[in-house]
Amino acid sequence: MSLHMRIISSVFALLLFGASVSLYAGFMATDPGVRGDPPGAGGPFNDLTFFERLFFDAGLVAFKEVQSVQGEDLVPDTEPGLGPRFNLDSCAGCHAQPDVGGTSPFKNPQVDVANKEGATNVVPDFITIDGPVREARFKFNPNGTRDGGVHDLFTITGRTDASGCNIAQPDFKAAAANDNLIFRIPTPVFGAGLIQSIDDDTILANKNSQSLAKLLLGINGRVNTNGNDGTITRFGWKAQVKSLGIFSGEAYNVEQGVTNELFPQERDETAGCLFNATPENHTNFEATQPTDVPSDAVKFALFMSFLAPPTPAPDTPSTINGRRLFKEIGCALCHTPSLPTGKVASSALSGKRANLFSDLLLHNMGPKLADNIAQGDARGDEFRTAPLWGVAKSAPYLHDGRAATVSQAIELHAGEAVRARDRFLRLKPFERRALLRFLKTL
Repeated sequence: MSLHMRIISSVFALLLFGASVSLYAGFMATDPGVRGDPPGAGGPFNDLTFFERLFFDAGLVAFKEVQSVQGEDLVPDTEPGLGPRFNLDSCAGCHAQPDVGGTSPFKNPQVDVANKEGATNVVPDFITIDGPVREARFKFNPNGTRDGGVHDLFTITGRTDASGCNIAQPDFKAAAANDNLIFRIPTPVFGAGLIQSIDDDTILANKNSQSLAKLLLGINGRVNTNGNDGTITRFGWKAQVKSLGIFSGEAYNVEQGVTNELFPQERDETAGCLFNATPENHTNFEATQPTDVPSDAVKFALFMSFLAPPTPAPDTPSTINGRRLFKEIGCALCHTPSLPTGKVASSALSGKRANLFSDLLLHNMGPKLADNIAQGDARGDEFRTAPLWGVAKSAPYLHDGRAATVSQAIELHAGEAVRARDRFLRLKPFERRALLRFLKTL
């Protein structure tokens, strides 16, 4: 072979090698990360009535309100009721990504609120500016009995609108040293009205479907229920909350410290730290405009009821293949793609398909994810199947935000999900990438 031909052959070989490397890299199972296009979420259902839309808008305004201790007389543009203990001072501060109603924003507002208005709080080590919004729970009381409740991060001590209050933050360092500290991050509330509108019988029928396939993969799943009437609860990381009304009232009291008609008592009644009559937020009997009458807790529930689910991205050949693989390896046995709603008073919610990718059941997720918190019927290693609509625009993942990517979250699945997880890990790189791309359309 001539020198000229050898040079051409070498160049061709290098080009071929480069193309092969490029092709292989194209098939690597990299996680595509959070989608960066417009949010595709945060708006109401398109078919709301005129008055439903009015109350949705009023709920959105209330959801964005910022709380202070005594309201705008001392802190402009705020509503009264903050504290004495709290995690943040607005609903939308926690539920912000990719739009109002979502999960933690990429910049954590808890860092700034710690010392807002002169408060003397120390920011706990587990709260960082680029980390998720977190609430903290203690697993056990000092006497060894179960705790499980939320221990708010901050107090109103030192604030200019809370003169005379002097209470201390919980000892999070001691709790962490004793392995007694766990975290929760905000759950998105997009499409929550559809989830509330799914009949119990539908959830049970889906639970009992595909029994052989579930048996082969070791998937069980069970409902969490309300202790008084036995109906299925479905909101929260452990499906421990019955309705959006209860979810709203409890979160208002627990996360912001605002007493309301559903939760009318202060969580801390230390003398010198109580500044308002209770409930601090309540029905406005003197209002002349219909949307001004309901309490904020009711407005929050209406906002979430009429908040549409995220709009999925268009399919591609790769994502269609990923959807097929998602079903084939068993993910869809828990992350049920769609459930119908029942006969509901609002036509916007009645007889619709909720494409939530969840069976709303509790599943054993294994010892590594177990938080040792029992809520309702849920044990310490059980969690509700997280709905996946909106997963493309939110991060981090899992109940405590430990997974930075969807692929990491899948790899941490265990317990009932271990066989489906192992099937995912055995996929060829290009197959795994297709499955991840499919999830990033949701």
